[in-house]
Amino acid sequence: METVYLNRNPTAKSILELVSSVDDEQICYDHLAFRTFGVNGYGINSLASLFLDYGYTQKEELRFPAKKLKALWFSPPNSSSQDGGSGVNGPLPRVFISELLVDQLSPRAQEIVRKYTKKSGSGNKYAALASALGSLTWEKPLYSEFQQLAGESEYAAWTLVNGYALNHVTISTHRLKSNLRNIKSLNEFIKKNGFKLNSDGGVLKGLLLLQTCITVLLETAPMLALWRYKMLKLFEKFNASTSSISVSPDGLLLQSSTVADSMPCSFSDGVVESVPCSYIEFAERLVLPQYKNLSESEIKESHRRDGFEVGNADKIFESTSKEQLTRRA
Repeated sequence: METVYLNRNPTAKSILELVSSVDDEQICYDHLAFRTFGVNGYGINSLASLFLDYGYTQKEELRFPAKKLKALWFSPPNSSSQDGGSGVNGPLPRVFISELLVDQLSPRAQEIVRKYTKKSGSGNKYAALASALGSLTWEKPLYSEFQQLAGESEYAAWTLVNGYALNHVTISTHRLKSNLRNIKSLNEFIKKNGFKLNSDGGVLKGLLLLQTCITVLLETAPMLALWRYKMLKLFEKFNASTSSISVSPDGLLLQSSTVADSMPCSFSDGVVESVPCSYIEFAERLVLPQYKNLSESEIKESHRRDGFEVGNADKIFESTSKEQLTRRA
């Protein structure tokens, strides 16, 4: 699964190699993420059964009404949290599986999704194998139908051409040993090496609103011009370092991601077009308040913020959006 993911996504491969080269870092994955169609048995359960069989525990459900999605995340067995190893050979990651609520789409979009999942027969029984091989369990789609889905749900269009393929892996930044363990430092390092990050961060929008309010206030008081200049410079500097980071309401889960790679797709009607594939994410989980007095050597993964946040995840989904891919180009 990891091999197929890296072969299809050169950005993820390059970043993993780049981060590993710093002080011979060992990379641990925070979580793996998959997308599914919530219809005809092709939803979350088609993949979840594999992880449940291997000792994973189902946790909270998350809902994304605007995107017509729901998701479940699964925690790994407790014995997997120990340090040691790198990548898939490191501690077992969390698993995040989302599904498109197909019944909420337009009749035409529903028809397209049901057409391919129905033709697949019992392909949902081989979801894990399809993911490992990077293969579709249904036939190649028509380009016109891919376009129709993309116009209504970019998630649906992505899933139609990528199937159960690994949507992204996530580097656990706080488990790094160098200065890159701070997500802001890691973001800057990645950008300096020429990679584009998803700009749909959660901090920037609020800061811009606050910045606008302060600007209006200060414009009414000319004698504060110097202070205004210093404040705007401070905002500019802070925005540059945080605009790509999504932060949970409790401030303990920080996430960012690259923009997805693209790959040529040969559609069944002979059309060959570039489509979004996968990306790589970064997550920093801060220590929970009740454990803040522990020394660095005493802190374990269980002492850090667990789970996921709807607001953060909603923005991470945008890594495969047309808007972000256009920025990358």
